[in-house]
Amino acid sequence: MTSTTLFYIIIAILIINFIIDKILDALNAKHFKDKLPEDLQDVYDETEYEKSQNYKATNYKFGIVTSVFSMLLTLGFLLFDGFEFVDNIARSYSDNAIIIALIFFGIIMIGSDVVSIPFSYYSTFVIEEKFGFNKTTRKTFILDKIKGWLMMAIVGGGILALIIWFYQVTGTHFWLYAWGLVALFTLFMNMFYSKLIVPLFNKQTPLEAGSLRDKISEYAQTVGFKLDKIFVIDGSKRSTKANAYFSGFGSEKRVTLYDTLINDLDDEEIVAVLAHEVGHYKKKHIIFNLFASILLTGLTLFILSLFISNPLLSNALGVEIPSFHIGLIAFGLLYSPISEITGLIMNVFSRKFEYQADDYAKNTYKGEPLITSLKKLSKNSLSNLTPHPAYVFMHYSHPTLLERIKNLRA
Repeated sequence: MTSTTLFYIIIAILIINFIIDKILDALNAKHFKDKLPEDLQDVYDETEYEKSQNYKATNYKFGIVTSVFSMLLTLGFLLFDGFEFVDNIARSYSDNAIIIALIFFGIIMIGSDVVSIPFSYYSTFVIEEKFGFNKTTRKTFILDKIKGWLMMAIVGGGILALIIWFYQVTGTHFWLYAWGLVALFTLFMNMFYSKLIVPLFNKQTPLEAGSLRDKISEYAQTVGFKLDKIFVIDGSKRSTKANAYFSGFGSEKRVTLYDTLINDLDDEEIVAVLAHEVGHYKKKHIIFNLFASILLTGLTLFILSLFISNPLLSNALGVEIPSFHIGLIAFGLLYSPISEITGLIMNVFSRKFEYQADDYAKNTYKGEPLITSLKKLSKNSLSNLTPHPAYVFMHYSHPTLLERIKNLRA
């Protein structure tokens, strides 16, 4: 195989992925104005449903603009040897492979992020603002970007530097060391993400004593689940949309509730949502997802180790001097169809796990408060209640609201 053939394979993968995504988006959009099923008639009144349809249509049109722009930018970068241009800039500053790679990825990552800022700004301050979701100030928007870049530089740069160093020292066996590093990092982040990273972006406070905390503690005791750490996060700082999540293991396990969730739901509904989260923990879904992620990372790194030394990867992107960082970009583009397949498989498991967590909440607490909470959350985020089945299969990590309600009432 020649580098030219490999180049055209990369172009074909990008275009095919793009076409499939746009077809799925179009199929989904055709269902935006479907009549609501009987079980969902009480989610929206006529005015609210019209608002949700407008929100979906607006995001769909905006999504076409952003994805077409991104696609054209990527193709332009490939066709006009953009990677070679950035590689030459990086090489003008150093002869060290690690420093060259850090400069290269720094330019690529920050450059792509800067280009996307106008779209992100429009989405936040025009679309989300128009439909009453946005609470982000321009200062928070800018600070989030800067903090994100710093995190990417420190964490991402550190991991990349170590992986390249492993490659320099051990050759094709680098994948084992890289896998160990990423596995340890993944475990560490699962344990301490809420404690170390979240406070950089949001304020977290322990849930104050009162009826809600008492009800949560009472439920936790009935299922033999020790839950001392219940935190409230100021999600309303950025959006009116609500959420809750479970994180950590052992002494570090905690539940985090968005303040918007506490405002939107009554106590029984919040306990039902927490019962669902406890279900994920009790059914070992968190451990499964963690180890599945680590195993998939190992598989990806192993396949990368088989090809990374081949100069064809770098030459396919128009770069004459073979290097780990250019090979990594080419491999990422070629590997994307496999990523799509593994993503689909993980979504199948995820949807199955959501049913199991719902069943756990229904059996250990109550089903009806979970149903009403799901309806309220869907209504308050103007969710699409009539998605196309193909779109659900390809993109949804959760069953649809209708499917979850039918399961909870079964």
